[in-house]
Amino acid sequence: MSKNNDSMESLIRMLDVADALPGAVALRARSYDLLTLPDGAAVVDVGCGAGRAVDELVERGMRAIGVDVSEKMIAVARHRWPQTDFRIGDAFDLPLEDGEVAGYRADKVYHELADAAKALEEAKRVLAPGGRIVLIGQDWDTFIIDSDDPALTRTIVHARADMTPNPRAARRYRNLLLDAGFEDVHVEAHVGVFTDAAMLPMLTGIAEGARAAGAITPGQEAAWVTEQTDRAESGRMFLALPIFVAFASRE
Repeated sequence: MSKNNDSMESLIRMLDVADALPGAVALRARSYDLLTLPDGAAVVDVGCGAGRAVDELVERGMRAIGVDVSEKMIAVARHRWPQTDFRIGDAFDLPLEDGEVAGYRADKVYHELADAAKALEEAKRVLAPGGRIVLIGQDWDTFIIDSDDPALTRTIVHARADMTPNPRAARRYRNLLLDAGFEDVHVEAHVGVFTDAAMLPMLTGIAEGARAAGAITPGQEAAWVTEQTDRAESGRMFLALPIFVAFASRE
């Protein structure tokens, strides 16, 4: 198996663990409620990944369409839910007609987009008048990680954030939606708390990214990863993510 396949399988396993946590389940349910759509309405889940949210929307009576730029993710989603509509495409060029959907949902997507405003223009194109949009995402610049070395942790978090195309997109959701001409814009704040050792790869990954960027030395990376590994193995790992949920209507 190739290294890329290993990385993809590791990512999917980590996402599966995170998605199964009670807080994540509740947050997804909240996002579906905020779409406020009638049975049978068409909704697109942009950046659908392995497709769990799309399947849950179908279970709620929606005509859900999952879109992801990753062919591998779409292949996994189609394998898991073969009767569901999954399509390859990106947030700037969705495989949908003008006004085709009544709902648009994007979870943990906009921090990967260098041009969030362009993505929202595409969202407006595919949404019918009066359609609903829900954006969910974490603020990459404010990860909260318990560590014996808070200064080093702060350096790691900020360095990893700087490697993300749009690390502070979530805190900008409200203004981005207003600038794009959406109406009745609201934002909620939630906090995801992770203590399961299965989330350790997320922490080791941000340390690896900080070292690759030259923000920390290999020795600092090794020491920090050792500490976080020890915490995970002893049930003392603590990671908290501020998560923002923004919702609005298309005029």
